[in-house]
Amino acid sequence: MEKFKSYRCSVCGKTYEPHEVTYTCPADGGNLDIILDYQGINKEYSPEKITASGDQSHWRYLPLLPVDDPGLQGTPLRSVGWTPAYQPKALADELKLEQLWVKDDGRNPTASFKDRASSVVIARAREIGAEVVVTASSGNAGAALAGMAAAAKQDTVIFVPKAAPQAKVAQLLVFGARVFLVDGVYDDAVKLSMLAAEEFGWYSRNTGYNPFTVEGKKTAGFEIWEQVIYRGNLKKPLTVFVPVGDGNIVSGIHKGFKDLKELGWLDQMPRIFGVQPEGSASVANAFFAGTEEIKPVAAKTIADSVSVDMPNDGLRALRAATQTGGRYITVADDHILKAIARLGLEGIFAEPAAASAYTGLENAVEQGFIEPGDPVLVMLTGSGLKDVKAAISAVKAAPIVKPTLEAFKKVL
Repeated sequence: MEKFKSYRCSVCGKTYEPHEVTYTCPADGGNLDIILDYQGINKEYSPEKITASGDQSHWRYLPLLPVDDPGLQGTPLRSVGWTPAYQPKALADELKLEQLWVKDDGRNPTASFKDRASSVVIARAREIGAEVVVTASSGNAGAALAGMAAAAKQDTVIFVPKAAPQAKVAQLLVFGARVFLVDGVYDDAVKLSMLAAEEFGWYSRNTGYNPFTVEGKKTAGFEIWEQVIYRGNLKKPLTVFVPVGDGNIVSGIHKGFKDLKELGWLDQMPRIFGVQPEGSASVANAFFAGTEEIKPVAAKTIADSVSVDMPNDGLRALRAATQTGGRYITVADDHILKAIARLGLEGIFAEPAAASAYTGLENAVEQGFIEPGDPVLVMLTGSGLKDVKAAISAVKAAPIVKPTLEAFKKVL
């Protein structure tokens, strides 16, 4: 069965055959949605068949992905996804919520959500015979691409802002990618990567540009459906809190829900709440203004993974909230640091961008957007090990003690 039916522009609605385009709509530059053969999928598969899979990765949803089986069993690429959805009772009690889940994508092979997109892009790159895959990244997307490419023995080139956290740059180098530190911000790295891709004929993985990135990220929506909605007994629609930078993660999760709805496997569309730091809130600003015109900002936030001047996937990110009855929430950097520490007390180590989603939930509860009976899931997108500097600043420093019991007693 040929699952990949066509592309459809998210702006003008024009459709294209799979062989006609590679990245964005030729007519207006809009992001392309991949349309599957939903009727054909339904003839061969059912929720019961999908959920019976013994595959403990997001490849359990291969029938719902527009790529063939990439092989590479026994590699990190085949262990992406199927991350845990915890139910931290202490946090639920503090927020006075009856049902709360925290899904930790920091448990992925390179410790971030971005492994989902990169694994699917690598699968696509192998299908089309791409020699080099290139991307720009603030760290996580690049690390994910480098890790997945290493597993597939795929050459990669990655452009990263020179201010990116060293832990993230270290991952790129250890995985064997060709890394170039750009003397500028993330948006500058994106521009340079696009120019390089065009000049040298490299396959671009760039977020909000390559349609297959959303196809990888939608698997988180599938997992949320299976782990919480399909297996649960929810009396009300689920509300999902997602950190937003370039917008591709939240639009990917929305795409996953839309695919399930199209298949008839999802009864009620979850509400999606996008969360942005106050210093990087271009999509939130458009939501508050009641417009689909997204204007760039001069992004400045400790949450480097979502620090973006102009999001490449802003329109679909905005619609993820507006089309599901959700909304956008902005959060302060100092509150993000507090969230890192609070999540840590539950045994969950989150980087700033991930912790921003939990901060968004706190704000939404305080502002009355979430009621006690609303089932809620918070999407944590990256491990705190990605940004140790921020983690250290979120907690009280450890005291220094001389190596004697007497000295220790004084400190204690």
